[in-house]
Amino acid sequence: MDLHLNNLFARFQQQFGSGPGLGPGSGTCLLKVDGIAPAFIKSLFKASAALYRTDPWKRLRPRHLFGVRVGKDSDWTGKKQPFPCAQFIGGEGGDLCFHMFRSDHDAQKMTGSRETIRVPNVEVLRVSYELESLMFPSNRRMIKSLSLEVSGTDRFPVIDVTRCTSTGDLQFRNPTLEELRFVFAFMKAVALVHPLLQQDKEAAPKWSRLMVFEPFIETVDVQWPLEMAKGWDLVAVTIAHPPGQAYEEKATSPASSTPTKYAEPPKEEFVDVKMNSAAGLRECAMCEKEVNGDQSCCSRCRAVVYCGPVCQKQHWKETHKGLCGLYKAMMEREEELAMKIFIFPCSVEHPCKWLELLDLHQKGMWRRKCNCYSHCPFGLLPVKGGLWDSWGNLDDEEYPKDSPFSNHLRDGMSSPILLSGWSEYYNLRSLPLSSPVAVILSHPLTVYHILTTLNMSTKNLLLKGKEVILHYLGPEGELDWMPAFAEIGHLLNGLGNIQVVMVGPEVPTNLSGTVSGISSRVRVNLVRGVYQEEATYLPSPDVVIALNCGLESYPSWSAALDLIKSKNIPAFFTDQSEIFCTNAKQVLRGAGLHITHPLTPNPFRSPARNQGLSTNLPSYSNGFLLGVNS
Repeated sequence: MDLHLNNLFARFQQQFGSGPGLGPGSGTCLLKVDGIAPAFIKSLFKASAALYRTDPWKRLRPRHLFGVRVGKDSDWTGKKQPFPCAQFIGGEGGDLCFHMFRSDHDAQKMTGSRETIRVPNVEVLRVSYELESLMFPSNRRMIKSLSLEVSGTDRFPVIDVTRCTSTGDLQFRNPTLEELRFVFAFMKAVALVHPLLQQDKEAAPKWSRLMVFEPFIETVDVQWPLEMAKGWDLVAVTIAHPPGQAYEEKATSPASSTPTKYAEPPKEEFVDVKMNSAAGLRECAMCEKEVNGDQSCCSRCRAVVYCGPVCQKQHWKETHKGLCGLYKAMMEREEELAMKIFIFPCSVEHPCKWLELLDLHQKGMWRRKCNCYSHCPFGLLPVKGGLWDSWGNLDDEEYPKDSPFSNHLRDGMSSPILLSGWSEYYNLRSLPLSSPVAVILSHPLTVYHILTTLNMSTKNLLLKGKEVILHYLGPEGELDWMPAFAEIGHLLNGLGNIQVVMVGPEVPTNLSGTVSGISSRVRVNLVRGVYQEEATYLPSPDVVIALNCGLESYPSWSAALDLIKSKNIPAFFTDQSEIFCTNAKQVLRGAGLHITHPLTPNPFRSPARNQGLSTNLPSYSNGFLLGVNS
């Protein structure tokens, strides 16, 4: 009898709620939202599932309020943020959800010590994670017809806007498309930043069970899904705890403005930047003369280094005049591109010194991150031991083990793990944010991101348990990173197989034609040569990928692009900086290729910022993505 009553009470709680919250879902259905596309509904459910996997309810309680700012006020109706305050509910019982409020004052009025207080005429946007078995039929039909992603093992989000009447009853409505864009950006951002909250043990009363956090404010870049992108594909999202932390909005933003082309050189011709001895040599953008100690750069964009005023004026006339506005916009995006979640040094001015700082110099796979082993052909680095040695003798908890992910089932079945970014991956692997492995894992996880998120045909093949054939062009250091590429096999989570055919002139002759089974689900074929000459003898690909490819730098790409166009193969390219990718876009269009995935920052770009000799432009390995024919 006790067991029966316990089960009955648990089901009552699930269906009607107990504790904080506003009770069960209202029956609203996203398909009824004006102007919404099914693709955006899928993106919402994917973002919701990614947030669910980070388990914010483990530490957060209703009294932990968050300020939310998405883009600029002028981006939204009424020139103000729709729901600038949020709280998570369900950590200690009640509905499993989060609420978003019109103001932090509204949030405080509705937050009781044990229950959510129904305050008349206060509007709340709710995202409730409900069991599918308890959902309204319209929502169950939507989930089935669109194959929407599950949160956890058996829950799906229900999104509505509710208002309490003067009699205590609740009125519900569907959210607007604009409100859904806002909540999408919040879910993507808060999943990245809430793990960064630091407990303030001294501030919490000894008698209180409520965890107190140090004041916190963080801005991250969120990529709009393709079906919702407007102009620039990124939006800056700021999360603050408690609400009201200082935030300064820039007068001009590259996300909503066009870079200015200047007719005259800046009146202040130079900004002098003192460099310490550790910063080493820089190079004049005009004459390539070494600049040491005191250096000067353009006063307007602050991106280009010169040795003196003569070179600066000459460079302005020949080149920089037409690029200064673009460079200025790119420098303003530097804050957005920086991976602030990591707590290891991310500025790489001198690779050897940077590796020495991390105690990884001339160790394992890290030997390809500087030039000390440039005498050794790619793919032929001597290997001393196992995985620990490959990762440069990092501590056991600082690198991914050669083991599967546990407890990742969908509808009781295994399926590839879908990732939104580094924070989610590190959380799944229980890696500390001080671990630098993302610098090397950027290559395999970018490949995995393309196969499971950006390219629908390869994603569908993997979900059906079939094999994907990938042509990987121009490998170099990756030839010595097979232990890192083995992680792709674990992320497949027991479903599907990948055959990677690596083709390039840097493949050693004695390795060409070999096949390596780097995991039970991933095998790598190595082929020496240029792609257009070898493609006839290779198995037909499902997708072509080239990372850090330098399309505008190598004439041999022309014939390879012609081949990709003639066979209409989906292809994806990455490069280190926005300016290189902008040039690459022109090369692709010049080859007659249709760009189907616009230029966007790669969520799995390397967090290590590379320092150029003659510019200060943000540059990250695999920094930006472009897709054609996909």
